[in-house]
Amino acid sequence: MHTPVLLEETIRFLAPRGRNEVMLDLTLGGAGHAFSFMSQYPDLSYIGVEVDPFMQKISQKRLVQFGNRVLFFTKWAQDFLAAYPENLERPDTILGDLGISYYHYFKSGMGFSFSIDEKIDMRLDPSDKTSAADILAYNSEQEIADTIYKNSGERFARRIAKAIVQERKNSPITSTVALAELVKRTVPAKYRHGPVHPATKTFMALRIAVNRELARLPDLLESALKILKPGGRLGIISFHSLEDRIVKNFLKMKSKDCTCPVQAPVCVCSGQRMINILTKKGISPCEEEIRRNPPSRSARLRVAEKIMEAA
Repeated sequence: MHTPVLLEETIRFLAPRGRNEVMLDLTLGGAGHAFSFMSQYPDLSYIGVEVDPFMQKISQKRLVQFGNRVLFFTKWAQDFLAAYPENLERPDTILGDLGISYYHYFKSGMGFSFSIDEKIDMRLDPSDKTSAADILAYNSEQEIADTIYKNSGERFARRIAKAIVQERKNSPITSTVALAELVKRTVPAKYRHGPVHPATKTFMALRIAVNRELARLPDLLESALKILKPGGRLGIISFHSLEDRIVKNFLKMKSKDCTCPVQAPVCVCSGQRMINILTKKGISPCEEEIRRNPPSRSARLRVAEKIMEAA
């Protein structure tokens, strides 16, 4: 079962401030956060959004004891927010955990992890047309290099992309282990034997590209803040610096009274801040949590409180 990260901190910041509140979970996953919130707050209603239909079934089973207090929607979060059902009350709290679950890495069979020999796929939504194997098979060397570098900061992206294109001339790259070994052979020996497997960033970059994780995030944040009730709280848990930078900059912009360029002589935007940031530097897991749950080590929680509607 997936272990929810920063659970105590998330509850501390996002616990209901009143009675009969509504909480919206944009990435329900294995329902770890949901189960804790629903168990501790018996008058809380929960809306769980999850794009993976199989994972949604797992969550439904886990939360079955809460009956009609939980509503489930199977789609991408930003698509759900863009067409928020008119019959639903706007949420008092919104949580987005941007991480990939234990199930996806080790049980889904979709090739998210190089520790298991599986076909390379990496689609969270099985109905999406393009898989990671398609990127490896059909994208140009430059496109693959850009994908790896821009989505992970991998410094040997060009070298890895060149090796991928050379290898696919002989046979398609469809196996996770084959790709991991290819990357390992390609990078310098010093990098090959570091504390982190040299294919880690390449796999992360492909997953981000296939699911358009960074591209979707700005719209998700904008729509979430629009749907959230004034006085409500938005909490986002990110797992790498590229995600966290987008979240941090978004919250920083929405917390400004003026969004005019620094060089502007006078304010012309008539802006007013929409939020107060409650976690100035973000919250990272403590040493004990990292010891118990090593994948949590890169997590960061940022929370903001909405103080007014957009103009």
